[in-house]
Amino acid sequence: MGAEASTFQQQFHARWHCLRDPHVRALAWLLDAPDLLDAESPRWEGKIARLPAHAADLARDWLMALDHEPELLSASLELNPFTRLGRYAEKLLACYFSHQQQLVAHGMQVRAGKEETVGEFDFLLSDGANLLHWEFATKFYLLCSSDPAWASVQTADYFVGPNLADTLGAKMRKILDRQLSLGQHPAAQALLPRPIDQAQALLRGWLFYRRGEEIPSQRLGIEKNHCRGWWCTLGEIDTHLSESCAVLPRLAWLAPARMKDEELVSRSQLQEQLRTQFQADPMPVMVASLMRDEDVWLECDRGFIVPDDWQGKADKKLRGLTAPPLQGRAD
Repeated sequence: MGAEASTFQQQFHARWHCLRDPHVRALAWLLDAPDLLDAESPRWEGKIARLPAHAADLARDWLMALDHEPELLSASLELNPFTRLGRYAEKLLACYFSHQQQLVAHGMQVRAGKEETVGEFDFLLSDGANLLHWEFATKFYLLCSSDPAWASVQTADYFVGPNLADTLGAKMRKILDRQLSLGQHPAAQALLPRPIDQAQALLRGWLFYRRGEEIPSQRLGIEKNHCRGWWCTLGEIDTHLSESCAVLPRLAWLAPARMKDEELVSRSQLQEQLRTQFQADPMPVMVASLMRDEDVWLECDRGFIVPDDWQGKADKKLRGLTAPPLQGRAD
């Protein structure tokens, strides 16, 4: 387990051990987690948003009250078996902005005529007299750098989603070059209470690396102290997971896990389970190593287990990939 990942989990548990409800813990993580991208990096041209300093500490009493009556938060999330992780995180953050009396609109769709959807504002926020447009994303990427081009290119596209359908570079091009310009569209301007003063992107998430891999944070505009984990193949599971471990369901990917005895499996059980599962579904699985803390188990590190042929598939997808610059930004 990397020292940085261990330090973050330990700090989170120390700060938020009092919170028991998983949704409240996820909200605390959204407010307390380090930024994924470096807002000061010139590559982002000032378009990366930040929550107020110590936002979680300032909201501690509110979070404690929610944890005491968690059904109030759960009802507002409107969860169902098909809830997407991104939408779940958005709803949690909307609760915070509403509590702060900043929320002007959340998930407001913009249409041109009856049939065409132009886009959607994730958040419209009031900041004094200013109207802010924030695009929000919660992302999880694995650094796939076995291609020799990595050494010379070092593109953000080498951070790949576990399903190989998305990259960090592609996501940022979409947000910065398209989604943040939504407020300039005539159909959007007709819906806005006043002109947008600033459009920015807020990202939360985790990045996953091979053990011992160098992390090129500064070159890629990534926040140095971002949340991170590891990834390994199914055949390498013995050297990455502790004996007490668990699969993390998708809506539990945000905050470091707090689990009960019945949610744990042994490493050998998990390996056999995944061997069978990967034959039918090759989607990588997020897992956590856990340690006992009185009557619960707390996450000490996390990672993705991928099928043994995942690296080859990722290389094939990325081979020869040389993404265009982000509107003048080096990528």
